[in-house]
Amino acid sequence: MDRFDELQIFVAILDAGSLSGAARRLRRSAPAVTRALAALEERVGARLVERTTRRLAATEAGLRLAEMARRVLADYDDAVREDDNAPLRGRLRITVPAVFGRRHVAPAMIDFLDLHPALQVELVFNDRNLDMIEHGLDLAVRIGPLPDTGMMARQVGQVRRMLVASPAYLARRGTPSSPRELDAHDIIFSEQRAATEWRFLEAGRADGRDFAVRLAPRLIVNEIDTMLLAVQAGHGIGRPLSYQVAEQLAAGTLVRLLPESEPAPLPVQLLVPSARHMAPRLRACIDFLATHLAALPVLQPASPAKSA
Repeated sequence: MDRFDELQIFVAILDAGSLSGAARRLRRSAPAVTRALAALEERVGARLVERTTRRLAATEAGLRLAEMARRVLADYDDAVREDDNAPLRGRLRITVPAVFGRRHVAPAMIDFLDLHPALQVELVFNDRNLDMIEHGLDLAVRIGPLPDTGMMARQVGQVRRMLVASPAYLARRGTPSSPRELDAHDIIFSEQRAATEWRFLEAGRADGRDFAVRLAPRLIVNEIDTMLLAVQAGHGIGRPLSYQVAEQLAAGTLVRLLPESEPAPLPVQLLVPSARHMAPRLRACIDFLATHLAALPVLQPASPAKSA
């Protein structure tokens, strides 16, 4: 293993906070990463990392070396940076929410690959917000507000949480006139959590104040498709995101309930760890995906008074 490779592995260890995380990020074996760290510490003549209860942390010598190593790696990236006019090549690893990814991101990425035959794209379908550094991800599609992580985000649209039910269910059980009447209805949850409640806006209030309605759902599942099957079959009321039921609402197989009480829209955003030293292939992917997603009717602002 050459010395430049040792520096790259060392920085990955610090960024990931563990040897195993660095191995995943670099797609190396854990023993290879361990050997590289040991060889670098032998070469430097000092311990570079210390184990804490949860992570690896750089020693004072490790911090000094990491600062220099990052400069060396950045200079190398600049030297071999892809020509903006050259064909895009290499690999992109993208994480997406499962249903949204299947319906909207995967078709866009197939079109993107048709435009750039030398590229490889790996789509990671996961409804959890994966740590982008630990999992070696270049780009994330996220729905909902983001924590302040210092990463670069680009909003491409928005979705709403909507109450829906089938016409057959409403004919049998009646239509609730306010969120507080939901406790008299059959509720189907697609979220497995301790607090079974939904939050709503106070209708007619301009200050955005919301309130919670505690529920006793008859069915709880951990994915959206099963919830929608049960709702469409007339077994109760569910609360999907607007893009998940746009076709059913347009076809009339589901009915939108209490739109005036829906919570504020959720942003749909593209997230990258850093805008600095962004490879042309990643920049081109972001621009292409942002244009594609922003044009989707299901991500346009949906008025609470209209069906999405």
